[in-house]
Amino acid sequence: MDSDGFKHVLGVQEGSSENSKVVIDLLNNMVKRGVKNDRLRLFIIDGSKALRCGITSVFGKENPVQRCRIHKLRNVLSYLPKDLHSQVESTMKAAYQLETKAGKEKLNRLADWLEKEHASAAGSLREGLDETFTINELKLPKELRRCLGTTNAIESPNSGIRSRTRRVKKWKDSTMVVRWVAASLLDMEKNFRRIMGFKHLWILDTKLRELAGEDLAIDSDEAVA
Repeated sequence: MDSDGFKHVLGVQEGSSENSKVVIDLLNNMVKRGVKNDRLRLFIIDGSKALRCGITSVFGKENPVQRCRIHKLRNVLSYLPKDLHSQVESTMKAAYQLETKAGKEKLNRLADWLEKEHASAAGSLREGLDETFTINELKLPKELRRCLGTTNAIESPNSGIRSRTRRVKKWKDSTMVVRWVAASLLDMEKNFRRIMGFKHLWILDTKLRELAGEDLAIDSDEAVA
């Protein structure tokens, strides 16, 4: 996402997002084509350990990472009987709206309660818990957190790829697959809308610069986007 809130497709790589080498190759290729890795960025990912490893390897461990809350919720619910889904879902969603400390405490209490009869659900909830609160830790406004708390920004293009390629009955080779995926993404990119809360992205930029220890003093004649 750029500073004006528009989404851009930065790369396509054949392989699995669960394979750290594939992820590292993708990110390195992006850097070679101009995506600087000498500044802090906010990365929004699902629970893939390979993605987390790739970010650290190519961009550094200092970059804040936000884990998708929808993926986390689905993972926790997958270990629970349906009669508990509503209660656990509402508790998790409410916790994510709180300040970081209070939200984590609420989810840790929920994990303690689940531990008694649903240990796998409790373990899933605790795994990566801190990174589900990154946007709260950055003190971003609610309008921006609604978008940056999930990977929905990439889920829509993924759906678009499926709709544009569903009539292909036979793929000649992997090169054809990559070409079709890239063409689909380029076609969709023309109609990408700004993310929700884009007017507040300057706050995210400021927070990232503060984390990096940059001098935030601005010359009076300097144009600011």
